[in-house]
Order: sequence, then structure tokens, then C-alpha cells
Amino acid sequence: MPTLNDILILLPEFYLVAAACVLLLLDAFMKPAQRGVLHWLSIAVLLVGIYLVVSGQPDVPVTAFGGMFVRDGVAEILKVFALLTTALVFVYARPYLVDRKLFVGEFYTLAIFAVIGVMLLVSAGNLVMVYLGLELLTLSSYALVALNRDSRLSSEAAIKYFVLGAMASGMLLYGMSMVYGATGTLALAQLHGAAAHTAMPNLLVFGLIFMIVGIGFKLGAAPFHMWIPDVYEGSPTAVTIFIGSAPKLAAFGMAYRLLDTGLGDLSHYWQPVLAVLAVLSLAIGNLVAIVQSNLKRLLAYSTISHMGYLLLGLVNAGPEGYASAMFYAISYALMGTAAFGVILALARAGFECDRIDDLKGLNHRSPWLAFLMLLVMFSLAGVPPLFGFFAKLMVLEAAIHAGMVWLAVVGAIAAIVGLYYYLRVVKVMYFDRPDEGMETRVQPDFALRAVLSVNALVLLALGLGWGPLLNWCRAVFPG
Repeated sequence: MPTLNDILILLPEFYLVAAACVLLLLDAFMKPAQRGVLHWLSIAVLLVGIYLVVSGQPDVPVTAFGGMFVRDGVAEILKVFALLTTALVFVYARPYLVDRKLFVGEFYTLAIFAVIGVMLLVSAGNLVMVYLGLELLTLSSYALVALNRDSRLSSEAAIKYFVLGAMASGMLLYGMSMVYGATGTLALAQLHGAAAHTAMPNLLVFGLIFMIVGIGFKLGAAPFHMWIPDVYEGSPTAVTIFIGSAPKLAAFGMAYRLLDTGLGDLSHYWQPVLAVLAVLSLAIGNLVAIVQSNLKRLLAYSTISHMGYLLLGLVNAGPEGYASAMFYAISYALMGTAAFGVILALARAGFECDRIDDLKGLNHRSPWLAFLMLLVMFSLAGVPPLFGFFAKLMVLEAAIHAGMVWLAVVGAIAAIVGLYYYLRVVKVMYFDRPDEGMETRVQPDFALRAVLSVNALVLLALGLGWGPLLNWCRAVFPG
């Protein structure tokens, strides 16, 4: 029987479920002209959710529902930034959705349900909870990708995402069943000890491989990356920005719970596998991004390469590595929302701004937006003193301390290769002339412009003062 303590531990999650249901009912009785109220209510719901997560955080890790749910420092940080990035997405998405007649309540409720899935996933203390959180996140994401029902490209992307996602979920579930068969437990805390004394080690390792496939798919790491370019390009940009931010935090949380909390005793098996995935992601992501002309596909392959850097931290298999990987996941979520935020600021009815050439002469049309995009591109490239530079530095250092100097060298070379296509975007904005009909000045929504400015400038501020955030990440992984 659930106790009052269990309910209090899950209070942020229960609150968001109730709020999402209320928003769904309000939308059913609202007139289209009143949807602006729903927009601001949704943002307020997320901000209150952040308050509940932070204010109710216990000093020591606690569990609920027989250990199925864990509330600790790791979950707190990931939840705060998942809710924060989703609030940014809502601000950025509104003008885009209004212009394309997609300004519907389903966008907000599905996104909130997806965030609830993120929160359950990063707090999972049991394999069942991992799968429950993952499916809530992915099912909501499938529906979001298909939000524009009149677009064949969007429908195609949703079908591809669903088919490949179902395959990855099946492999993850199959791996979990083999791990359960080898250890006799679903609890991650008990799994950690049982893994060292199992009578069927081969079955356990076989299950581990299938679970890594599921993790690789959620991260978008090569060779499980095939869904990312098509989904990023085919989704409405307002949905792409969400898929490229909060779920990456969930993927890190899922990897940490399964690999360290659950199968940390088998790190000598999964470390080399993650190292291979990191190399493939860095190579494929950076090399294929060079030849892209579509801006959303370029950012998709950029995502693949960035997940390779996140894996560099996980390969360390220690507190330093996990802290650096979490730090990187947070930095990428903030950089990704800012990058797509600029695209949304430039998009308008009948114009998606999804080609690199659409940024030609942006400095003449909107010097401020061009400057913000420059900050984002330099941060993604890892140019000092921006946030992305120190995030890359931390994961490279973690790989070196794990004894994988060769892997850090690959990461450094990949950063140099990646610099080319990020600088290409900057060159187009500052040195190319705009095409005919593109000379008009850009007038984005005021709220979008203000929040986007803060988002991009935070990348510079955190680059100059990244210490407190890194210390927060390190504090939740005691050595």
C-alpha cells in the first residue's frame, strides 16, 4: 500500500500529472482565441514544478514504492534542467505554432507528459520504472512529431521514429528480461550486488549488450543514430527543439541508472563498448555534418557528435566521469534550445528557415540575432571562453583519467573537424549577401527575443563562471 511518505516523495510528479490533466480539460472548453492563457499557464506549471523539485529535495537519497523510485541529487539536477528547457521550448514555440495553425493544447500536454516520463526515468530504482518512464517519454514524443497532420514529411518522420523506437524498446526490454533471468531481481540496487554472484554470467552480459542498444538509441549515438536526421528535419521545428533538449538529459539519467547503479560491477564489459560508440558517434556525426545544406540536419548530425562527447564521460565509470557527463548533458540541452530558438525566431508563415543559406546576410537583417547565433555556434564548437569549451574539456579530462588517452585524442581531433561546419554557419551570416526578397529586417516575438537573448548570453556567462554548476554536479557523485 502506498504511504503518505511515498506520495510526498513523488509530489512533483503527481503535481505535473494533475496539472497536465487540468490543462487538457481547459483546452477542451477554451476558444481558439483564449489559447494564449493556456500557453502561459503551461509555463507556470513547469516553473512551479521546478520549485517543488528543489524545495522538497531531501538531504539524503530516499526511495518510494518499495525502492522503485529514487529521489536523490542526480535526479534533482536532471529534473530541474528538463523542466527549465521545456519552459524555454514553450516560449520559443508559440509564434511558430500560431503562424502554422498548430497552436493547440495537445502540444503543451504531450510535452508535459513527456517531461513526466523524463522525471520518472531519471529517478528509476527498478527496471520496471526505467521502462515505464522511457515509454511515457517516447510515446508522447511520437505524437508530437506527428503534430502537423497535413505534412507528409512530418508523418513520415513520426512513422520512422515509431518503428525504430519500438525496435529499440523491444531490445531494451529483451535485455532487461535476460538480466532478470540471470540475477532474479528487478531492483537496480540489488542488481548491483547480484551481478557479481550470478550463476549465469554469459546471460547477464548478453542482456547488458541489448540494454546498451536501448541506451544508444535514446542518446542518438552511432550506429543507432539513423532516426535523428529524419526526425529532426521532418518534425515541426517547435517539436525538434524539444526532442533535442530534455530527452538528452533523460538518456544520461537512464544510462547512469542502468550502467552504474544496476550493472556497475560489469563496467569492464561496458566501458569498451561505450568507447566504440563514442568513436563512431564522433566520426559519423562530424564528417556527415560537413556535407549538409539543411540546417536542421546539420544540427542533427551535430547532436550525434555531441552524444559521442557525453559517452567520453560515461566511459570513465567513476564519479568524475559521471559528473562531467551530466555537466555536458546540461550544456548541450542549453545550447540546443538556443540554436533552434534562433531558427524559430527567424521562421515565419511559409518560411521554415531550415537551410543554411536562409541565414545569408543575417548580420545585415538582424545584428543581434546573428550575434546570438554566433555565440551558440562557437559554444557548440567548443571555442573558449564559452560554456561548450569547458564542457568538452571536462569529458576529455575524464577520458584521460580513465586511462583512455587515445579516446581523448579522438575527441580533440573531432572537435577540430566540427569547427569547420560551425564556422561555415557564421561565415554565411556575416559574409554572404542575403538572397533577393530576404533583405527585410527580422521582427521576432518580444518574449521569444528576450528569453533567447538570456539563453544565449547564459552560455557566455557559464563559460566565464562554470564552477558552481560543475561543483553541483560533482556533489551528487561522491567519490
